[in-house]
Formats: sequence, C-alpha cells, structure tokens
Amino acid sequence: MATIYEEHAKVFKAFCDEKRLRILELLRGGEKCACVLVGQLDLGQSGLSYHMKILVESGIVESRQEGKWTHYKISENGSAYAGILLKELTTPSTVLEEKICCNK
Repeated sequence: MATIYEEHAKVFKAFCDEKRLRILELLRGGEKCACVLVGQLDLGQSGLSYHMKILVESGIVESRQEGKWTHYKISENGSAYAGILLKELTTPSTVLEEKICCNK
C-alpha cells in the first residue's frame, strides 16, 4: 500500500520532465490521440507510452481507448487536486495550529 507521500510524489513527478510539460501544453488544446502526440513530439511510440503512463498514474491526465488508439486529455479533477496539493504543501501552518502544537 502506497503512503500518502508516495501518492503526492506521483503528482509532482508528472511535472518534473520537459517532455511531459510539452505533452500537457499540447493537451491544453483538448483531447488528442496518441498518434497525433507522437507526430507533434520528438518521441517514438514507446517514449510517449512511458510519459503517458506517468501522467495518467498521477491523475492529471485521463485516457480512453477507441479501437486500437488511446486518446488523452487533461483531467479537471486531477488538475484541481494538483493545485490544491501544491497550495496545502506550501502554505505555512496557521497561528492556531502553532499554538496547539507548542502549547502556547
């Protein structure tokens, strides 16, 4: 069973590669077939599959099969979760939490 930190790391791993950032940029324009993404990126099919697996496992991208092709799009829920997670992890604790923690 994955820890919460491992789950959080999956989200941030999705953003830690220039090729995945380029894929996300392309998907901002709407759903794309893997065949279209391969044509727009300097990647082969296996390279695209590797990066898409990471993006899909993070929850930021959704996939669906249509015949032999896989189509990808940005997940609204995954995108919202990533934003909330970043905010939570980078927002200092409130004064009340500090008082409770430190018995002030």
